[in-house]
Amino acid sequence: MQPNAARNTSPANHPCPLDVVRAVYRAYAGRDLAAIQALYHPDCEIYQSDLLPWGGEYRGYFGLQQFFTRLTSTINTEIVDEQLFEAGDRVVSIGRTRGKAWATGRQFELPAVHLYTVREGKIVRYEAYVDTPAMLSACASD
Repeated sequence: MQPNAARNTSPANHPCPLDVVRAVYRAYAGRDLAAIQALYHPDCEIYQSDLLPWGGEYRGYFGLQQFFTRLTSTINTEIVDEQLFEAGDRVVSIGRTRGKAWATGRQFELPAVHLYTVREGKIVRYEAYVDTPAMLSACASD
């Protein structure tokens, strides 16, 4: 098996973590909140630095919706050139986030690392890391 080749299922006949993360990136790209939510566990945890306007710690479907609402009302973003690595129940995504801050109109393209924990075919934890000073600069009004 190639290093990033997906297995069709995990031990309990659930989709493997890599396939779940690939599916969530497709849902992110389509801005499909229902599809995104279907890939997350009801008690999921989401984390991004609270230095960012949408950052903080969120829990459950309500928190998931809150996170994405705050994110998408602050920036228009897409993940590009990601590399995915599976390590047990975790998937690491290394790539770039590209987009525009709504308030300033500033474009950005920054390094991004996402860490997913997937159990029984659902994302139970999502951590997002970006170049925070550069993102704050894109979002800040002069």
